[in-house]
Amino acid sequence: MTAVTIVTREDVERAASRIAGHVRRTPVAEVEPGLFLKLEGMQHSGSFKVRGGFNRILAAAEARPLPEGGVIAASGGNHGMAVAYAARALGIRAEIFVPEVCAPVKVEGLRRLGAHVTQTGAVYADAYEASQKRAAETGALEIHAYDQLEVAAGQGSVAIELLEQAGDLDTVLVAVGGGGLVTGVVAGLAGRAKVVAVEPERIPTLHRALEAGEPVRVEVSGVGADALGASMAGRLAFATVSGQEAGRFSSVLVTDDAIVEARRALWRDHRVAAEHAGAAALAALRSGVYVPENGERVAVIVCGANTDPATLA
Repeated sequence: MTAVTIVTREDVERAASRIAGHVRRTPVAEVEPGLFLKLEGMQHSGSFKVRGGFNRILAAAEARPLPEGGVIAASGGNHGMAVAYAARALGIRAEIFVPEVCAPVKVEGLRRLGAHVTQTGAVYADAYEASQKRAAETGALEIHAYDQLEVAAGQGSVAIELLEQAGDLDTVLVAVGGGGLVTGVVAGLAGRAKVVAVEPERIPTLHRALEAGEPVRVEVSGVGADALGASMAGRLAFATVSGQEAGRFSSVLVTDDAIVEARRALWRDHRVAAEHAGAAALAALRSGVYVPENGERVAVIVCGANTDPATLA
């Protein structure tokens, strides 16, 4: 029987140490008593994903010289921008495949970072298949958007920072696409706080996996499709979160309308720019899908800000 791989606190600690000096320590704002926002939109490339990108590349380079083909990734946009940023910073080539639903601002950002961009397929899964074929041809190092231990461990470094900045927390809310961020956060917190995974009702990848007892395919649509558009939860995410103790992890769904409203509120009330995926976790609070108890200390990871500023108002 094959052992199930999970991400551990030790994996996250190693990642945090490895990428220190390459990523920003993003700010935490206490916007209401006991409510904290971790502002990962202020990270290099505009989202948390650069943490995993750097960790994957640097970990691979510790083991053997990087291939001449550089690195390759498929992405809804944010992962690609993170990989492109990390590759440019480390002086290596990056080739990124994105689906047709990728926001134009993200395609432009990828090219500005010097990546070779191919836009193909209707959804992330199509772009991923094309990237795999290309990687087989070039020998480039593949950097998965979420289902790779080094990537998820790198994302988890945000949880270590959060605890250092906000102190003891009861609950952390995290938006979920394929599950790399929630995997890393669960591992990084290691039981120090409850984790609430938040997904759009129209892309319930992890929620459906937990119901079915294994990752299953779902339809992808709605306002979060460009960044949360994985059609299946990662097996690494499923293995890591499904092993959590009762009461330490839950999964909730939010409507597109709630996400849109939360994004507007972030800008209106706090002048925090967020893409729809970046506002998804806050939507669970504002819509009442998750209701904290009196005195509960809650943190929300605002995970990305790669959006057209003209659409914020």
